[in-house]
Amino acid sequence: MKEINKKDPEISNLIAKELIRQREVLNLIPSENYASEAVLEANGSILLNKYSEGYPFKRYYQGNSNVDEIEKLAIDRAKLLFNAEHANVQPLSGSPANFAVFLAFLKPGDKFMGLDLACGGHLTHGSPVNFSGKIYTSIPYPVDRETNLLNMEEIRQIALREKPKLIISGFTAYPRNIDFQAFQNIANEVNAIHLADISHIAGLVAAGVAPSPLPFTDIVMLTTHKTLRGPRGAILLCKEKFAKEIDKAVFPGCQGGPHDNITAAKAICFKEALTPEFKIYSQQIIKNAKELAQTLMNNNIKLVTNGTDNHLILIDLTNLGIGMGKEVAIALENANICCNANSIPFDPSTPFKPSGLRLGTPILTTRGMKEPEMQQIGQWISDIIKDRNNLELQQQIKNKVKELCSKFPVYEDL
Repeated sequence: MKEINKKDPEISNLIAKELIRQREVLNLIPSENYASEAVLEANGSILLNKYSEGYPFKRYYQGNSNVDEIEKLAIDRAKLLFNAEHANVQPLSGSPANFAVFLAFLKPGDKFMGLDLACGGHLTHGSPVNFSGKIYTSIPYPVDRETNLLNMEEIRQIALREKPKLIISGFTAYPRNIDFQAFQNIANEVNAIHLADISHIAGLVAAGVAPSPLPFTDIVMLTTHKTLRGPRGAILLCKEKFAKEIDKAVFPGCQGGPHDNITAAKAICFKEALTPEFKIYSQQIIKNAKELAQTLMNNNIKLVTNGTDNHLILIDLTNLGIGMGKEVAIALENANICCNANSIPFDPSTPFKPSGLRLGTPILTTRGMKEPEMQQIGQWISDIIKDRNNLELQQQIKNKVKELCSKFPVYEDL
């Protein structure tokens, strides 16, 4: 930080404040994680300076001999980690990666199916405000109104009726495992491409602790910065028969030069994920999520699907009133507990004022916390939900949170 401090103390000061925040806050946002210092170093390395349009050993710029080797390592490690036939490690993030799949296989106006946003889907799965809903014809499928679980026969019937060219499986707020093979079977039945968006569970899949869509799924997209604990970015995996379409859609279809510093960081995170320690870490993520969920339910906090199979938990706050998610999220943040307001299935409120909270355990697990800490954190969350306007309670819990965080330090060498 010494050069930033000399040349731009305003930015240096804000980064320093963010480091303190990350150290002192219990971060339960399930789409975030704390990358290793090795990943951070690659992220800020001199690779930032290079342009490398094209693919390894087929570049449009000279001077890419080292970058070629880095990207080849990233590709080989991604294929090994996920048991994939082909890997493209260049997508800059999840949304452009999904867009590349649309570009490869759909024409404007073509039909596709994705999980309804209000039921846990992503913006790129068909939201009318997103490119997916603006350019293409979105046919959303819901979860079951009674169980809040995916009903595969209902999804199949929608696919048989609508004949989509693409079917997306995956989620941003669905706390249960997905039957990817059933989705692939439906796609085969209607002659559609199946895209599995495993952005949230990529690390769990890599570690073998969550069901994998590979190798049988047509296309798999994942982001590298969530449970995989890497840099901000994404990759696309696919069957070899789709490799040319995918590569052309990424470059030159919707991107120029890849970010080589991020490619190196991806390669490092793939290597980290291939270790026995990463599997233990991933197993603990799920143990922690289940323990946290059980503690919340023991305190009469209502959870969507009454629990979790993965790293995330969705709290239903409608007993407090409609659209209470943001208010409760702010109360929790006042106590140094960070999560996000989120819609629940068939939410009576709007996405701008949702009735739920989304929590996750990846960062708590990265810090080394286990079941006893989940019990304590679950109790604090429950106390604040039940007395959300009590500022004195928020301050008391904030002090306890800081004390707990000090016992599980992060980024000590920064």
